[in-house]
Amino acid sequence: MKIRLLSASEKPPMELLLLADPSEKLIVDYIERGECFIAEESGETIGVMVLLHTRPDTIELVNVAVCENMQGQGIGRRLVEFAVDSAKEKGFKTIEVGTGNSSIGQLALYQKCGFRIKGVDVDFFIRHYEEEMYENEIQCRDMIRLSQDLW
Repeated sequence: MKIRLLSASEKPPMELLLLADPSEKLIVDYIERGECFIAEESGETIGVMVLLHTRPDTIELVNVAVCENMQGQGIGRRLVEFAVDSAKEKGFKTIEVGTGNSSIGQLALYQKCGFRIKGVDVDFFIRHYEEEMYENEIQCRDMIRLSQDLW
């Protein structure tokens, strides 16, 4: 598997990005402001992630997605580890990520990769998304904020 920066002439893999964030409007906004990386295998895009410089010395991992038929093979973990390594190389001191309260697998993955829960943005998904979302039979309401110190 190879991870590379999406070139300016390429279209972002919207179908894949929508697996992690159902708002095309929000995706378009942070894609324009951030860096989109894709994971490829045999010339096919199998994963995607977006890094966004949010504050001085801080970068946020705003979208991580893996093709549904490729999930459970460690690709997501490799994308998260790549994001952490990339942030370190660029001199950031902190990397952050947010995920839904109902995203049990993602919460576990981020913590396995060294992230710690730092806070909860209560009702984030109620305020920013028109439709109710459910995952693991739990309504996705709150954004769980995690971060990792890189120094």
